[in-house]
Amino acid sequence: MIQLLITLFVYFVSFTDKPEKTAPQLSPRAIEQRRKWNIPTDEMDYPVSGMYLSQLRAKGIKVYHVSRWFNGATVEMDEETAVSLKKLNFVKSVEMTRDDSEHDAYLSRRKISAVTNITSEDMQAMAMQSDKQLALYNLLPLHEAGYHGQGILITMCDGGFMDVDKLSCFRQKQELGHFDFTDDGDDFYGESGAHGLYCLSLVSGKTDEYTGAATEADYYLMRSEESEPESPKEMDNLVAALEKADSLGTNVFSVSLGYSLFDNEEWTLEYNMLNGKTTRASRAATIAARKGMLVCVSAGNDGNKPWHYISSPADADSVLTVGAVTTDSVIGDFSSFGPSADGRIKPEVCAVGVRAAVLGVNGQVTHGNGTSFAAPLMAGLAATLWSALPDENAMQIRERIIRSADRYGNPDRDQYGYGIPDAYAAYLGRTATMNETPVSKRSVKYIRGNNLYIDCNSKTYDILGRTR
Repeated sequence: MIQLLITLFVYFVSFTDKPEKTAPQLSPRAIEQRRKWNIPTDEMDYPVSGMYLSQLRAKGIKVYHVSRWFNGATVEMDEETAVSLKKLNFVKSVEMTRDDSEHDAYLSRRKISAVTNITSEDMQAMAMQSDKQLALYNLLPLHEAGYHGQGILITMCDGGFMDVDKLSCFRQKQELGHFDFTDDGDDFYGESGAHGLYCLSLVSGKTDEYTGAATEADYYLMRSEESEPESPKEMDNLVAALEKADSLGTNVFSVSLGYSLFDNEEWTLEYNMLNGKTTRASRAATIAARKGMLVCVSAGNDGNKPWHYISSPADADSVLTVGAVTTDSVIGDFSSFGPSADGRIKPEVCAVGVRAAVLGVNGQVTHGNGTSFAAPLMAGLAATLWSALPDENAMQIRERIIRSADRYGNPDRDQYGYGIPDAYAAYLGRTATMNETPVSKRSVKYIRGNNLYIDCNSKTYDILGRTR
């Protein structure tokens, strides 16, 4: 007997309308925050028609995600079924988003920042680095005042969170849950990779030698990045994560992923498409911002490559796109370039992403390079600032951060954007000017163990004035 091999592809199916106006799919926390900040319910908040989804499933179509914001669904089916689906009166469009016939593992690796193992001799220096990277944007005064992100809900969206459920440095009680929007079969906390672990440590990690930027914020973990292939379906995974975060009442959303090059070159983005309005991922990030979230996105690691621009969703409007600098305020050559295709400043701000101190799979301090690490540092800054100013909304917090940045009066349109924010100045509502001393030149005091240290002019001094 001859068996025919039927090839399945992934598509995004858009529907014409939402005939069933049932209650918005929002948690009590999300509803309360919408009320607090006067964010009205609209058509996007209503669920997709269950009747339409039932008709898809009746045809043997596998439904991965349902998008209320884009009134559609990410599904798997063969080409013949896709053609027949276009004829249904409630189907607006059918768009292929993943072709599994080929893949290039390099494309997935290129956007995932790597971490380098360090020797025991370097361990103490890297632990010191964790304070220096917070001192760079003057976050320590807020920590000393008792603000560490309390009451703020963060969602970390990434590719893998290996052993996060086991490592005590993450104090699992503050993880409220996790969601996997990929179709990878591996365990969420298993061999899916440690990139998410590194990023989470910058926000929530805490040991005797290391402190994240917002260690008392609660958080959800979400996985949207698939191991292979590299396709627009991953952007729809990210859309699903953003919508879920919105429904949960997330305040700060951190994503260290970006999309521009795909295995199928027909889907590869051109620079003129990076206008915040082309991809669903970028449009969803903007919608999330309109719904009350502060979205922090890594700028990308292509600054020293032929494609040296930001990617999607870094081009989204109303988010904070974050470039990577050293603790001496020098931009990383790999940090991707802006502006967006429609001329907006991108990245808006920068944080440490060159030799950033992170916690590794063993819970010890190590370091890595990538804007992947700058974005969660900025998310942690935002969460800590917001915990000090709980009555302000996401756009007010975003504006405070941007206005405090050291290049606000004279922004760079390539890699720095408005520069490096000053968290304490943002808290005070101060605006940086062209003549203001850059963050890296200011003196910042902090305590490690029983010793007082001062960071000034990119050097560290003890209380006797000796350099370290």
